[in-house]
Amino acid sequence: MDHVKESCLFPERNRVACIEATSPGISPAEWATEHLDLINDRLDSHGAVLLRGFDAPDAPAFSAFVKVFGEEMAEYTYRSTPRSKVGDVYTSTEYPASEVIPLHNEMAYTSVWPRRLFFYSNIPAQTGGETPLADSHAVWQRIPAEVRERFERHGVRYVRNYRVGLGVSWQETFPGMDREAVQEFCRERGITYEWFDDGALRTTETCQAVTVHPVSGRTVWMNQAHLFHVSNLPEATREALLELLAEEDLPRNAYLGDGSPITDADLAAIRAAFDAESLAFPWQQGDLLVVDNMAMAHGRSSFTGPRKTLVAMTGSYGSREAA
Repeated sequence: MDHVKESCLFPERNRVACIEATSPGISPAEWATEHLDLINDRLDSHGAVLLRGFDAPDAPAFSAFVKVFGEEMAEYTYRSTPRSKVGDVYTSTEYPASEVIPLHNEMAYTSVWPRRLFFYSNIPAQTGGETPLADSHAVWQRIPAEVRERFERHGVRYVRNYRVGLGVSWQETFPGMDREAVQEFCRERGITYEWFDDGALRTTETCQAVTVHPVSGRTVWMNQAHLFHVSNLPEATREALLELLAEEDLPRNAYLGDGSPITDADLAAIRAAFDAESLAFPWQQGDLLVVDNMAMAHGRSSFTGPRKTLVAMTGSYGSREAA
């Protein structure tokens, strides 16, 4: 290929293909249009594709790149974290710079999730701020068999409470929807809902712990139990919330699908599997990363200095298709 060179960022794992422009001024959207089959092939074989050194100065350039892939950009409906919209793309999760966001597959806390994620590094952090990745099949393999069996048999139950000032409100979670639209969304997804006199909402959804990748046929870990579970909160925050609220009223929590608690040992094994498979690289300004959301989990390292990363997601897949 003229004006680009190709490599693999993590050859020992055969993960993350890197395509680097060797000449200035190459439009990522134009190059991707001409080489879409190549990108899709590398996405299937490597789980993620990094485009580096292309001319991607701003959000419109990122949006144009995403649109090359031919699928409508999805809205962050039923979101679990705060974000802001920038044109037709979004900011990455707006958590404080000191916080680490654990590895996870996007929207694996529900029964339908995006197939592809797109990241754009507009302003890399001064230090840290990486977006670690992990092979979802390798994570599944590392989790002890008895833990996998327990999760696969029961699934995961997510209980979420939406109150203004505690986590995300239902208006933020379901942007542009009124109560009736929220209820219809929940009914269509098989999500149980309950409104309270103070205007708060509780949803309960039981869904998959694992699924099968539609291209590779490999079993992948596909849930966010370790992220939603109350133990993921910093100890001081957790203790303060439990002094204020009953466990069932926490902003979010996770259980096994039969309603029984998830043990500390199981959560420790899951977190250890993610940590062992974590792969990270430093962002450079203008980097564009395409991720197969079923093949690879992602997270965020803590950071210093300003950091601006934009995201988009496309495609849709779910536990019904995988059944």
